[in-house]
Amino acid sequence: MEEKSGMIGKWLKKHLHLYVAATRHNFVLSIRDGSVDLSNFKKWLAQDYIFVREFVPFVASVMIKASKTSDDKNDMEAILGGLTSLNDEIDWFKQEASKWSIPLSGTIVHKANENYCMFLSSLMLPEVEYAVAITAFWAIEAVYQESFAHCLEEDNKVSQELQETCKRWGNEKFGHYCRSLQNIANRCLEKAPDHVCARAEVAFQRVLEHEVEFWNMSHEGVGKSIDIV
Repeated sequence: MEEKSGMIGKWLKKHLHLYVAATRHNFVLSIRDGSVDLSNFKKWLAQDYIFVREFVPFVASVMIKASKTSDDKNDMEAILGGLTSLNDEIDWFKQEASKWSIPLSGTIVHKANENYCMFLSSLMLPEVEYAVAITAFWAIEAVYQESFAHCLEEDNKVSQELQETCKRWGNEKFGHYCRSLQNIANRCLEKAPDHVCARAEVAFQRVLEHEVEFWNMSHEGVGKSIDIV
């Protein structure tokens, strides 16, 4: 049987093009170089608020799976920490929406967002293994951390008004949290049978594809969106 230790590292190399497409999208790069169209940023903000509200029950379902199947009680504590922080995140979105005069109520859900939320719902089904769900959870968080951390790297030209957005997900504390989720996922994958690892790899790819489509949605009409290949 194939060695499962460090499976995520292998997948990152195997699917590097897709991972780069998700973490170095033109929308992200436009924030980094200061050229982002603020109307597109506002679109992203409104749609991501909707997504985060759907993300909450998904994370709760991952915690429930951990409570039933994990062999390490620290998993629940780590996931609970992430779940708790989502309350602050929702409040942050509301405050930002108010600052930018974005009406959150009545926002039409974009098709890309709707598809992503449907994918989250599919991962909440009882038959979805914990190893699959925790892998997807890590991937979702990691894409944002990697993307916005890049925006904060040396020589960035992020506008002052978007600095807080980048720091929210690009900070080192969130990076440490994402690495802890990756360690949990790797441990689970190491012990999982081949067919579960195969499903987890598919979930990882699907997350990256949905992230690219979400960025594409936010970048419509400006420059070139990135296609999934």
